[in-house]
Amino acid sequence: MRTKLIVGNWKMNGSRAVNAALLEGVVAGMAGARAEAAVCVPAPYLQQCQDVLTGTQVAWGAQDVSVHSCGAYTGEICASMLAEFACRYVIVGHSERRAYHRESSELVAEKARAVLADGMTPIVCVGETLAQREAGETVPVVSGMLGAVLGLLAPEQVAQIVVAYEPVWAIGTGMNATPQMAQEVHVGLREQLRARNPEAAQTVRILYGGSMKPENARELLAEPDIDGGLIGGAALKATDFLGIIHAV
Repeated sequence: MRTKLIVGNWKMNGSRAVNAALLEGVVAGMAGARAEAAVCVPAPYLQQCQDVLTGTQVAWGAQDVSVHSCGAYTGEICASMLAEFACRYVIVGHSERRAYHRESSELVAEKARAVLADGMTPIVCVGETLAQREAGETVPVVSGMLGAVLGLLAPEQVAQIVVAYEPVWAIGTGMNATPQMAQEVHVGLREQLRARNPEAAQTVRILYGGSMKPENARELLAEPDIDGGLIGGAALKATDFLGIIHAV
């Protein structure tokens, strides 16, 4: 059985004081949790997370990574740097990176490979826009995004990733995918994993990232192929984040 995983994506939010209160609140509320939990934070706060979360039930990670190992790439952060902060996870291919920074699926695949090479777990994000869903393009869009990653990785590496389905049209818009709509996409993604590595299809966790909240988490997480959540706004409040964690 796949253990549920709830990952908070702070996006570009936080301050040292606010972070301290948030992290301490989450740690204090983890007793009895049946899900694994992690937070992916802006790079300047990785040291703070390592200091506060080491030895707790909450893991931490980064929100992006460079494809380059090191060198003259001003402003970039390579995987080996993230590994020095004991990051367990690194988000790659988030919809905001794809939209605002024009990241291609091929670049996302290279980032996933770079994360794996330094012993961390990439959270590979895929998802369609509202226009793509209305045009009936959900399946080719998300399968193309995941396919670029699966095509670059060796079969055994496929077992080492996490996938996150984030319908762009359901993020911060007030619109929500029903559990059945999300489950349908998750099933397709798992079949795609199975075609590349049948064993990995049974173990790789596929998270839902379309505005999961305490109010809808239990229903979404009850679906057999929804293995957790990639949480945005609700991860910035300890009570909301814990509400999702304990919905498992």
